[in-house]
Amino acid sequence: MKLFNRILFVTCLASTSVFAAQLDPQGLTELSKSKQQIILQWLNFSLEQTQATLGPLPYSNLPIYLHPRYIAFEPVPWGSVRRGDPDGIELHFDRFASFTQLRDDWTLYHEMAHLYLPLLPYSGFWLSEGFATYMQNIIMRDSKVITRKQFIQRLSAGLERGRQQTRTKQQPLSELADDMWQQGAQQRVYWSGSAFFIEAELALQQQGQSLTQLIKRYRECCYSSKTTAKKLITTFDQLSRSAIFSTLYARYTQRTDFPDITREQLILLR
Repeated sequence: MKLFNRILFVTCLASTSVFAAQLDPQGLTELSKSKQQIILQWLNFSLEQTQATLGPLPYSNLPIYLHPRYIAFEPVPWGSVRRGDPDGIELHFDRFASFTQLRDDWTLYHEMAHLYLPLLPYSGFWLSEGFATYMQNIIMRDSKVITRKQFIQRLSAGLERGRQQTRTKQQPLSELADDMWQQGAQQRVYWSGSAFFIEAELALQQQGQSLTQLIKRYRECCYSSKTTAKKLITTFDQLSRSAIFSTLYARYTQRTDFPDITREQLILLR
C-alpha cells in the first residue's frame, strides 16, 4: 500500500497532459447573431468558472449540443452529459433568456461538474449526482454567482427535500439509485449523495485538505472514463491518504434513512 501511494503521488506530479478544454458549441446557427453572442458568453463563463474551481478538463474540445426552445418555464429546463469520445453536454434552454438569467441557472455548472468523475454503474448514481449537485453550488459560490448565505440556504433546502422524500423512498440507497428514474426518487438520491460529499469535505478540512484539491489530483493522475463506485472510493482514499471515503461509503451505500447534516455543519464548509 505504501509503495502504491508513492507511485500514485509521483504519477500525479509527473502528469503534464492536463489542459483547458475549448468549447465546441453546436446548434448556434438557429439563433440570431446577437443571441449567439449571449450564448457564447454564458458557455465561456460557465466553463471558466468550473475550471477555476475544479481544474482544467483534459479535453482538446468540449462539444455543447444546443437546443433553444421557444417555450420554457426556466432558463435551462434540461441538461445532460453525453458520454463518448469526447464527452459532451446537451442543453435545452430558453432562447429568449438573458445572459444574467442563464448565468444564474445551476444546470450547466451541474453538467460540467459531472465531467470530473467517470461514468459509474446505475447503482453508483447517488455518488455521481451527489457530487455534481454539491459542486454546482461550490462553483456558483466561488464565482460569486451566489453569495455564501445563498450557498448555505440552497444546500439546506436541498437536504430538506431529500429528507422529506426519504419518508416514502426508504429502499437501500444503491438499490434506489439503480431505479431512480422509474421510482421518481431524484431528491433522495441526489441529496443523499450531496450529504456524502459534504461529510467528506468536512473530514478533509480537518486534515488541511479539500474536495476540490482532491478532484484536481484525481483528474491529473487517475481518471478513467468508466469505473465502479468501489474503485473510485478506493482511489479517493489513496489520494487523500485517509479512510474518509471508504468509511462514509460503507455507511451510505445501503442506508435507508437520510443523513443528518445540520446548518452548523454547512456553515463550516469553506
